[in-house]
Amino acid sequence: MASDCTVAIDNGYINIRVGAIIMKGNKFLMVGNQKDEYLYSVGGRIQFGESAEEAVVREVFEETGVRLEVDRLGFVHENFFYGDYGKKEDRLIYEISFFFYMKTPDDFEPVCDSFTDDESKERLIWVDEKSDITYYPTFFREELRNPSSSVKHIVTDNRK
Repeated sequence: MASDCTVAIDNGYINIRVGAIIMKGNKFLMVGNQKDEYLYSVGGRIQFGESAEEAVVREVFEETGVRLEVDRLGFVHENFFYGDYGKKEDRLIYEISFFFYMKTPDDFEPVCDSFTDDESKERLIWVDEKSDITYYPTFFREELRNPSSSVKHIVTDNRK
């Protein structure tokens, strides 16, 4: 199995990841788990030797049990934040993410059998921009209300 594209640098990490934008009507699919009080996008780290498109198809399959096709690239997101568990806790993480809109068939019925890196069971939740729950990336709240046909570059900086 190939290694995830996470590299330790100085006192932090660089992650290269993908995220899937899976929409049905005005709702989009997010992931939660047993320990976190927030949701996050379907997706994960690119594995070394994998293209971003290959990675998002693999991650969607791992988290939903369905092999979806990529529609198009929607966002490139540079994100600076601090890790919240394990060896990354309180360490600066610079993450570059590629978010792809996926082709969602009418009969799409996802089933989640995946776990986080620290073995928390994950669950899938359909949300919309009006949902009260916290979810990441936060730009989904505005950007998915009226999706653009162009690729957007977004930078989020939550350094202390």
